[in-house]
Amino acid sequence: MTATAFHNITLIEDSLWEAADQLRANSKLTSSEYCMPVLGVIFLRHATNRYQAALQAIEADQAAGKMPKRTLVKGDFIKRRALMLPEIARYDHLLKLPSGTNLGAALVEAMNAIEADFEPLAGQLPKDYDRFENKLLEDLLRNFDSAALRNASGDVFGRIYEYFLMKFAMQGAQDNGEFFTPPSLVQTIVNVIEPDHGVVFDPACGSAGMFVQSSHFIEHEGLDTMQRVTFYGQEKTATTIRLAKMNLAVHGLEGDIREANSFYDDVHRMQDGRALWGNCDFVMANPPFNVDMVDAERVKDDRRLPFGLPGVNKDKRVSNGNYLWISYFHSYLSEKGRAGFVMSSQASSAGHGEKEVRRKLVETGDVDVMIAIRSNFFYTRTVPCELWHFDRNKPPSPASGGGAGGEGAALNHKGNVLMLDARNVYRKVTRKIYDFSPEQQANLNAIVWLYRGQRERFLGLVQDYCTRLATESAAITPALTAFETQLTASRAPLAAFAASVADLDAMPPEQKQPFTDAMAEWSEAANAYVVDRATLTEALVGWARICAHADSKMSNAAQHTARQTFDPLADAARGLIKQIDLLYKLAARAAQLAQELSADETAAEFFDRRATSKLIKQLDEERKAAVEQLKAATHLHRQIAWLQERFPKAEMQDVPGLCKVVSRADIETADWSLTPGRYVGVAPAEVDENFDFEQTLRDIHVELADLNREAVELAAKIQENFEELGV
Repeated sequence: MTATAFHNITLIEDSLWEAADQLRANSKLTSSEYCMPVLGVIFLRHATNRYQAALQAIEADQAAGKMPKRTLVKGDFIKRRALMLPEIARYDHLLKLPSGTNLGAALVEAMNAIEADFEPLAGQLPKDYDRFENKLLEDLLRNFDSAALRNASGDVFGRIYEYFLMKFAMQGAQDNGEFFTPPSLVQTIVNVIEPDHGVVFDPACGSAGMFVQSSHFIEHEGLDTMQRVTFYGQEKTATTIRLAKMNLAVHGLEGDIREANSFYDDVHRMQDGRALWGNCDFVMANPPFNVDMVDAERVKDDRRLPFGLPGVNKDKRVSNGNYLWISYFHSYLSEKGRAGFVMSSQASSAGHGEKEVRRKLVETGDVDVMIAIRSNFFYTRTVPCELWHFDRNKPPSPASGGGAGGEGAALNHKGNVLMLDARNVYRKVTRKIYDFSPEQQANLNAIVWLYRGQRERFLGLVQDYCTRLATESAAITPALTAFETQLTASRAPLAAFAASVADLDAMPPEQKQPFTDAMAEWSEAANAYVVDRATLTEALVGWARICAHADSKMSNAAQHTARQTFDPLADAARGLIKQIDLLYKLAARAAQLAQELSADETAAEFFDRRATSKLIKQLDEERKAAVEQLKAATHLHRQIAWLQERFPKAEMQDVPGLCKVVSRADIETADWSLTPGRYVGVAPAEVDENFDFEQTLRDIHVELADLNREAVELAAKIQENFEELGV
């Protein structure tokens, strides 16, 4: 997704949330009470989009003779990942209902019609629309009927659906938000275990985010999810199961999700009658952490606990349920299965009975990758966590007991574990929430590839960055030219005004001086810009020469040469960004001073305020475009440098403060701890030559905006409380 597309979707999401949140504000309902109705409307909008897209595809096939012209049936739509929506359930039908129609009743009728036609959703869709006034529902329906949303693809609408789940989680809806796992963490797990075939099981499936991200991974490989995998899920909360089934349906997916308490229940059977235990190709989960009320008597003989109970207190309760989950996940795996799950950071070094279970687990050789995540990745709690990954199909340890040697050799054998400390890798989303950028996600995954000896995949990622960098750098000159053209156009009327004012004897020199000085400072900055621009142009020529002779499979040495060739260009780009911003500020200042001078009636006839204001506004737009283009290129350059500086040979190696491949003996020496930070050490202090001052300012702005928004909400709540008290 391009930066522009990402920005546009973000704007759509924010505007939709603001509109939907009015429903809560005006209806006086809590988040948990209004989240399902809002998600139901999003579901209808997306289901209608998919229905219309499938109908167009069917009609095109019929016109081309690929499909007979006959009465359509449900199967025609299902195979195109769409529901054959009854007319009364189509979004456009609801919008065209006559004024005065009871929209609450119409929405309930639409939901009932869908459930009657699609068995997996039976009894799952929201039907409590009668609690809302007609005007509120009408506004909500129209807010989700913009041209952008009518034409939104599945990926876009799926992202919007996930965004709303996240927002509801942030507000504490549905059991303190435990139903929603942040996409960054889910995507990291998916990247490591690569669930692209067979049985995929989530014993704590929440809103089914693990399944949705697995589908994205499979489709990115060019495969059909429903032909490749079967999803099974267990969830203890009925309301959350509704969210899960709606989430799957809105993404065109199906899964067997059942209500069960996974601490005690193992309710699924596969199509051939076998239990999931010992037969899952992939297990994924974000279970509730640190549960301490599990009945030890009920689970002590469970076959899913091959390593025994982790510890029982005097009340015959399992002291902490974390290692029940960990044992369950391992036991569900087939002989070649992989697992990935979120776990409390306390679990990796817990003592007593938990340490004993962990020792037995490490001795299986199936522990594969441990990733430490900093705090603030979750929306409703700030605690750090770790991502655990098992692989029961790791190759045996070398007979020599040493690491596997040779270029690109794998280190992920039974005797080793990759410790990856990602606590210093993050992107600030809001004051309280962090995530991984797509590039950070890819870079972490590249480390796993090297650990597995997949050197070509690592080089492929660097090559992709180089290719994208070539594209972004080629767009720099047109963006700068557009800015320079607008800069010239903006200066012309101001220069003419300066000349006219200079001839006005009636105006005192001291009154003219600030404007004269501003124009002179602008000229000086423009001259400095020309110098920086020339440096950049020269660097671009050398870089373009490298790109012209690069092929799609550059060697590691060639990739290093390409990056090093871009180094001076990156420095020049950073300097030019400052120059561009300065030129705009000086132009805006000169325009402001000119406007103040034009207030004098002797100068008013020489200045067109409206035209000049329009030119400065357009200059700001061109400034933003030029700066973003330069930053897009330098950002990709930083990604290449980040990988090459840490793994110069494109081979796995220990990187202080980031990663280390440890042996079973190392783990035993460390008291069987699986905490990455205990092994990777601390990165050496270094001067950040690429310190992004503007990004730091943006982060500060994000925090300030969040604080201001919270202050407004708090003030409104206080006012509401006073009104209820009659004060």
